[in-house]
Amino acid sequence: MRILGIDTATSSASVALVEDGAIIADERYLQTACDPGSKFNRPKSGHAEIILPLIESLLAAARCSFPNLDGIAISIGPGSFTGLRIGLSTVKGLAYGWQCPVAGVSTLWANAARVTDFVGVVCSLFDARKKEVYVSFFHRTADALTRLSDDTIAPVSAVIDQARNLAGDAPCLFIGDGAKVYENVLGASLGNAVRYCAGDGYPSLASAVARLGEERLHISDGDSLGAMVPVYLRLAEAEMKHKELS
Repeated sequence: MRILGIDTATSSASVALVEDGAIIADERYLQTACDPGSKFNRPKSGHAEIILPLIESLLAAARCSFPNLDGIAISIGPGSFTGLRIGLSTVKGLAYGWQCPVAGVSTLWANAARVTDFVGVVCSLFDARKKEVYVSFFHRTADALTRLSDDTIAPVSAVIDQARNLAGDAPCLFIGDGAKVYENVLGASLGNAVRYCAGDGYPSLASAVARLGEERLHISDGDSLGAMVPVYLRLAEAEMKHKELS
């Protein structure tokens, strides 16, 4: 199968083309920092401006067109509220237009699935701001990734306690921008048991989304487009204020 993977849940939007588990092409765009070698060297551009050109560039580089795709995989959260809405609306438009099946993939699961060179407990960790993180734990073996906890939002102190319970004295790999933001706190609490990785050395988040989506689409028809919604895990700012006032 040839699957287009898309991620707009994080500050680094990315798209990837995967065929039978192999990465054919991979493009990413950093909103806050620029890669000198990238064609998408526009730091002030948001995901809404960049995602379609990014997809077009990827498909052109791979000499592929939409009719040649067998499906689309999209990260559905948790992550940036605006980014998730942009990604999902883009995918729905493409899928309706090209009659293409779609698979929604947890952003935290895809982030952990990028890890291929570590055996043990993997903590997928994104900064959720307000002194909280989006988090989920997994166990990586040589050939499989198993979920140990649901996706949730929590203070870092709760993540540290859960890491101790799941990994014990064994190393625990923290991957994602949350690992970088809270590196000092994690290190002070867990010591030598901590392994950090922002994720820069691995293929893009979109490539993992595409691979996981391909697995889903091999055994199902994908998700209902009408029923697909972003997974926020937290109320929007306006909703929180309304709740406080009511």
